[in-house]
Amino acid sequence: MLHFRDPGLIAARSGISYLQFGPNRGEFHIPFWGNAVTLTWPTLIGYNDTDDELPPIVQALLLYYLLTSDGTTLTGKWVSFADLPDGRMYNVAYQSYSGDEIVKLYGFDLVAFKSVCLKIGGTTADLGDASFIFQPLPRMPILITYWVGDEDFPSSCKILFDSSATHYLPIDGCAIAGSMLAKKLCGLKSLDFTKDKIIEW
Repeated sequence: MLHFRDPGLIAARSGISYLQFGPNRGEFHIPFWGNAVTLTWPTLIGYNDTDDELPPIVQALLLYYLLTSDGTTLTGKWVSFADLPDGRMYNVAYQSYSGDEIVKLYGFDLVAFKSVCLKIGGTTADLGDASFIFQPLPRMPILITYWVGDEDFPSSCKILFDSSATHYLPIDGCAIAGSMLAKKLCGLKSLDFTKDKIIEW
């Protein structure tokens, strides 16, 4: 369906740039988790800044984003995955591979959680015991918030979305974005959060 749309309009609605090379030929430039990626038009193949083709899951997420984006204004209201349209029926599974996996690894170690969030580009927010905002895509902010438990109550972690999120990604795309953040946090903590490591998408 993207092939039948105006690439300039796609870019305007999704907050990215489009560089035209000739009649019906160009490329989208997309900020993705703080990195610059390129998606060719009309072939719609994604490349990173070293001209390596992006993994299929990343290309799928970018296409979801371009196809779904409608230019809706972000609300600034954070909601859970369950509170997004169609999110409730998938929420248990989503939480199991996102927030629950993070808690398994960090437990009571709030210092490590904060350090890793800052290392991978998070901006501090004021929710829970610690929270950070990430920008996987231009109009798709997500917020992770962490509550440290005690002897009686376990720690908990949630990855939240702007309430406009499904105007930019379908619900399964939102789940992919949340799982990517969880993998980044878990991967870096597992390696050693004091070292400089690159986490794959």
